[in-house]
Amino acid sequence: MAEGAPYWMLWEETVGPGAHWSGLLRRGSTLRLTDVNGGGNAAVLLFNYEDRSERYNMPDTLKAQHTAFLGRTVALYSDMGRVLCSITDDTCGWHDTICGISNAALVEKKFGPARFQERRNEYYRNAYDSLLNELGKYGLGKRDLSANVNFFSKVTVNDAGDLEFHAGHSPPGAFVDLRFEMNCLVVMSSNQHPLDPATDYAPKEIQLTAWHSRPAPRNDPCRTRCPENERGFRNTEVWFR
Repeated sequence: MAEGAPYWMLWEETVGPGAHWSGLLRRGSTLRLTDVNGGGNAAVLLFNYEDRSERYNMPDTLKAQHTAFLGRTVALYSDMGRVLCSITDDTCGWHDTICGISNAALVEKKFGPARFQERRNEYYRNAYDSLLNELGKYGLGKRDLSANVNFFSKVTVNDAGDLEFHAGHSPPGAFVDLRFEMNCLVVMSSNQHPLDPATDYAPKEIQLTAWHSRPAPRNDPCRTRCPENERGFRNTEVWFR
């Protein structure tokens, strides 16, 4: 059991290095993502489980809360103005929202060729194909690869306007807690961030721990962060009347 997880934990499992995962997280549950060994990356897509045309909207999430990255008390909005989930705890402090995911061409360019035909289970995976594998289980495909969150990765913009990846940003054991305000399909890949400057293919495992937590109360810090969040949570609650 993950350290700090409550006794009413629902389940726990590990997404291996370069692996992919998907599942249903219901309203009133929390999912903890833990970067077990440090330096990991969890590329995540979020959908309304009942209507998968509604999904995480990066522009609305950022502009509503006047931020360029995710952290504690930030709510993740859908494209319908509802809150899919909110970050109730976070020991990492910065999660990338703008850099997208790796693909096969990028991985081969950075790390060299390592196809399944020659390497079998030791082949080099990429986030694009990994997420597509999971999306296909739910009747989704390429057009559903919208903007994602890269949990545990930090990217900033320097004075010249260049994107800078901060290697070593996430220490071993860093975690982020996502409390789900809607029933959500969560799709994840543990492949390396596309801007990771590492010269070796070395994705890290991500531990998942889920437990009952109930929806946000009236005085919740995520709800009261800003007036926009008050409205977003209200829109979400109307959906469940």
